[in-house]
Amino acid sequence: MRQIIMLMFSLIFTSSIILAQDNKANNIDNSNIALQGYSPVSYADLGLAQKGVKTFKSEYEKVVYYFTSEEQKSKFDKNPEKYLPKYGGFCAFGIYAGAKFRVDPNKFISKDGEYFLYLNNLELDAKQLWLNEKNHNKLVSVADENWKKLSQTHN
Repeated sequence: MRQIIMLMFSLIFTSSIILAQDNKANNIDNSNIALQGYSPVSYADLGLAQKGVKTFKSEYEKVVYYFTSEEQKSKFDKNPEKYLPKYGGFCAFGIYAGAKFRVDPNKFISKDGEYFLYLNNLELDAKQLWLNEKNHNKLVSVADENWKKLSQTHN
């Protein structure tokens, strides 16, 4: 009987790993909702942080995205890759520095058709650190290189 219970536990555990979204490359929790429910189309096309609604949502690669309108949802569905956040929605300055951090969805920069999110708390404003460097391209180049490894780890 004990062996059967252990086998069942093992099968359940293995299937949950297979079915779960890989959160190594996506800044999501167990709900699989990206960007804390903010619209990726609003960031990319409007340069705004706008909370999406449940009525307008899509799933891409097992990650759920919310939008402010049917029009936004349709744009995303036609070309989801265009609207994905840089570095899976992790803090861009953190990726530049070699670590993954959660973000404040209201702290972002939209530039060259991409958007970058940043950590912000009482002690650190990572967006300001990024801006203080005054070299966006250099930061992106280093962060892109770091992301190759970080996207494969839990941190």
